[in-house]
Amino acid sequence: MQLHFSPSMRSITISNSNGGLGDLMKIKVASRQFSYRKLFHTILFLAFLLPFIFILTALVTLEGVNKCSSFDCLGRRLGPKLLGRSDGSGQKLVKDFVKILNQVNSEEVPAGLKLPESYSQLVSEVKNNKHSTKEFALMLKGMMEKSEREIRESKFAELTNKHFAASAVPKGIHCLSLRLTDEYSTNAHARKQLPSPELLPLLSDNSLHHFVLSTDNILAAAVVVSSGVQSALKPEKIVFHVITDKKTYAGMHSWFALNPVSPAIVEVKGIHQFDWLTRENVPVLEAVESHYGIRKYYHGNHIAGANLSDITPRSFASKLQARSPKYISLLNHIRVYLPELFPNLDKVVFLDDDIVIQRDLSPLWDIDLNGKVNGAVETCKGEDRWVMSKRFRNYFNFSHPLIAKNLNPDECAWAYGMNIFDLRAWRKTSIRDSYHSWLKENLKSNLTMWKLGTLPPALIAFKGHVHPIDPSWHMLGLGYQNNTNVENVKKAAVIHYNGQSKPWLEIGFEHLRPFWTKYVNSTNDFIKNCHILE
Repeated sequence: MQLHFSPSMRSITISNSNGGLGDLMKIKVASRQFSYRKLFHTILFLAFLLPFIFILTALVTLEGVNKCSSFDCLGRRLGPKLLGRSDGSGQKLVKDFVKILNQVNSEEVPAGLKLPESYSQLVSEVKNNKHSTKEFALMLKGMMEKSEREIRESKFAELTNKHFAASAVPKGIHCLSLRLTDEYSTNAHARKQLPSPELLPLLSDNSLHHFVLSTDNILAAAVVVSSGVQSALKPEKIVFHVITDKKTYAGMHSWFALNPVSPAIVEVKGIHQFDWLTRENVPVLEAVESHYGIRKYYHGNHIAGANLSDITPRSFASKLQARSPKYISLLNHIRVYLPELFPNLDKVVFLDDDIVIQRDLSPLWDIDLNGKVNGAVETCKGEDRWVMSKRFRNYFNFSHPLIAKNLNPDECAWAYGMNIFDLRAWRKTSIRDSYHSWLKENLKSNLTMWKLGTLPPALIAFKGHVHPIDPSWHMLGLGYQNNTNVENVKKAAVIHYNGQSKPWLEIGFEHLRPFWTKYVNSTNDFIKNCHILE
């Protein structure tokens, strides 16, 4: 590109170095006197204009339009681009490519097609072998399907590993149980009666506030009791009844004997110490624990036979959680026998072992349940759509005729974990018999009526006997997801780490764990020697 000034400075011509293209622009100057100042401004303007024209010309040439030899042609080609419009060729190219993609979408990727392992390999493959557009589309589809399969398999593997991590006993907690059990056999103070003989009448005193906790996790029980006592306005009115199994009894007794929570009272009792809990009274649960098919379902290979291509990761996670071995433990079903286990008590609050008490719970005893048995938080409404969106359809198989006939899929579910039970009203009902009956039916149906643990039979057995209480009493979901609202956690009376990510596990959510660990006595020698929370 060249710039020519006429000798008289009356015209300026812009031309291409290739003479065949002719002049690009010719500027004529008026015959009146032309000042050097105007000349300077003109040259300055052209200095900015020329590179721009050169770039536009180069773009046209690169696009293969080298026959454009006038600004008219250049304008027709580049004008629409400058104005944000296309001349149609680009749109046609996109339409043609989309057409090929739609065609390939209905075709299978050839089994022998070698797929690149990376984007750079894909570029190299296309450059070197000059594939057709269809071959390129098939290659792209194959790569995406392969990536989707690998991501899906990784997600299912992650969920399976998380399930096993949630079901396992951490080394520190196992150490704590062993050391405390050994202490029970060698230290008389660890074997002292709980509570002391003079306090035994208080275990059935209905003027006090009685909490029942069923667990084989000593550390979790210690946190529940400690948080309850520290949060109480009148701890001297609190009685904790801790129920555990035979193998954990000695260690659990040692902990509370050596770490009293005075002025509150703690009773530790093993299942084997309740005269009422015989095989005659709990035949269904005996069958559930010993039935080969049930044990295989809960303890067997959770992946074998599963069609992972027809299930979402979220559904798979729910199914895995339903197969936790704890659901066939008598400790998990013990709550349905509270009226028989505590015949002298009128009202109790039943607590799960994965909760923390943050507020005084004495007002629960003042709630009028209107003749109902179970005061519970409903889980079908609330801000958290993941946790507070549970209805009967989430727990039961409504394709089963018995379920479809007796239950409403839209009925609101409620939560276990923190429940106020009126035992006097309970004793007038047939809740226990209904619970047994539905467990038998599910057992006969090979677990086709429901899968998830102890809540489904309770939802049926307590049907018509539940009084909703304010959700602020019981916040759920701290073991499900890490986006729990921390401000809401701080306000809740009881927070519940229901789900797999328990705070004592490595898979627990870091920002939610401090609400639990603040009640662990880190100065205790047993806690330190077992390296808990380290």
